[in-house]
Amino acid sequence: MCSRARPKEFWGCRHTLTLLGFSGLAAVYAMRVNLSVAIVAMVRANKTAVIENTTDVCPYADDQQPSDSTNMDGEFDWDESLQGKILGCFFIGSLLTNIVGGRAAEYFGGKIVFGLGVLLTAILTILSPVCVRASTELFIAVRILEGLTEGVTVPSMNVLLATWIPALERAKFSSLVYAGCQFGTVITLTASGWLSDSDFLGGWPSVFYVFGALGLLWSLAWFLFAYDNPTTHPRISHEEKSYILQNCGVKRKKPQPVPWRSVFTSLPVLSLIVVHFGQSWGFYTLLTELPTYLSNIQHFDIKGSGFMSAVPYLVMWIFSVVYCQVMDRLLATNTTSIIFVRKLSMVIGLYGPMVGLIAMCFVDCDTTLAMMGLCIAVGLNGAVYSGYMCSHQDLVPNFAGSLMGVTNTAATIPGMLAPAITGAIINDNQTLSAWRTVFVISAAVYLVTNIGYLVFMTADVQPWNTIDMTQHQSHQANLKRLTNLCQMSLAVAVLHHRKDKKNGLFKKLILRQTECSMLSCPQMSWISRELFQSSVVLRNRG
Repeated sequence: MCSRARPKEFWGCRHTLTLLGFSGLAAVYAMRVNLSVAIVAMVRANKTAVIENTTDVCPYADDQQPSDSTNMDGEFDWDESLQGKILGCFFIGSLLTNIVGGRAAEYFGGKIVFGLGVLLTAILTILSPVCVRASTELFIAVRILEGLTEGVTVPSMNVLLATWIPALERAKFSSLVYAGCQFGTVITLTASGWLSDSDFLGGWPSVFYVFGALGLLWSLAWFLFAYDNPTTHPRISHEEKSYILQNCGVKRKKPQPVPWRSVFTSLPVLSLIVVHFGQSWGFYTLLTELPTYLSNIQHFDIKGSGFMSAVPYLVMWIFSVVYCQVMDRLLATNTTSIIFVRKLSMVIGLYGPMVGLIAMCFVDCDTTLAMMGLCIAVGLNGAVYSGYMCSHQDLVPNFAGSLMGVTNTAATIPGMLAPAITGAIINDNQTLSAWRTVFVISAAVYLVTNIGYLVFMTADVQPWNTIDMTQHQSHQANLKRLTNLCQMSLAVAVLHHRKDKKNGLFKKLILRQTECSMLSCPQMSWISRELFQSSVVLRNRG
């Protein structure tokens, strides 16, 4: 029986896991987005594009020169299209390891999978400056490898949250953990601008060295203090352990085979896949391209574009933390239902940013209005961490990692497509109208992909979350026995098929044998009997 009574202790082991998860995802996103600012300093600006001035391009301030907001001394001659591909290649690697990461965490534990994901990403981040100076192709390969190692982190964290955090606390704790993404983004975008403009460790290379080193330090703390579940934690109180075990849904000690057919025929799951795709399209479009927009359109310098790019994510971080506390209070006092919180969060988290993106089409060269629009487009998106990001744990706690791997795989595709498409739109075309196209596309994606979630999503644990293993094993044994019977019957038919060519019985046996591999036990049983009877007829004719 589930209980709403929470442990009285102020700080428990689930709070420690939340803090480690928060800081771990902050490190993950720091190593993911640092290139978005560093690339402004790394790339040599196109002088022709910089000095060109039309009615569709924002003018420079009277006391500002083009070189103030662009980098004429960058080491690399990459056009906007190539930059978009470099920013997006990270997600090629991530696409391949989301499902693997979630399943591995269910088998081996979220601690080792999440920890290794961050540790290996940190090592690759430190190696990045050497690799990019060696060749662009090698740097792209390293970014793909970073995507591979970092792709396991979110699904494995979802396994840990499903194990440690009761359903009524998920809006709060999941939001606090995933708020690390915004915190890491805020710190990285701000610090990267300053580091790139400084002489510390060579300028832009320091962006990779500093955040890679922080990832290594975090890994040490993670392996010392994180545990896979409450039953293995040596210092957890009896009260907190009992509370977690009673309220975390049906969890088995051993992983079960994933019922993939149930996964891909479930309307709540399909709507979750679609909305995760849509959320990521708008999120990654701004995450990877915002510094470029502020530098080339609003004409902020490298430090200014880094800091101003961080402001919307600071708003998002603050909003998500405050919002999740309000939702937690509503759930704790039984004021509203879990599913109402999930759907309200998605209305605010996707349709609010949609309004902000549409507003960006009308701000033109007003930097104040532009920042207000961006704060709405990014800030309100923080509500989604109390929405769809909790739904994986709500629907199937036993497969929360695998399900997050499935939806996050779909959500990785925008990480590749959005920067590439944006780069193609703005390539040699850094104009207001080009960026309006970028904003409208993202707003439209938000609008369409959220509809299914609002219509079909539920907070109920799905029936296929738990498989009767005894029944499953019996079913497999029956299938094996029936298949053997079919093969024996067919063997008899083969011996006598020459005498039965005219009536087609042999062809019928072949057809039935093929069908056997695709049928359920009752159907298999019926066909096996038919095969046996047919084989007897053939034997008698022989």
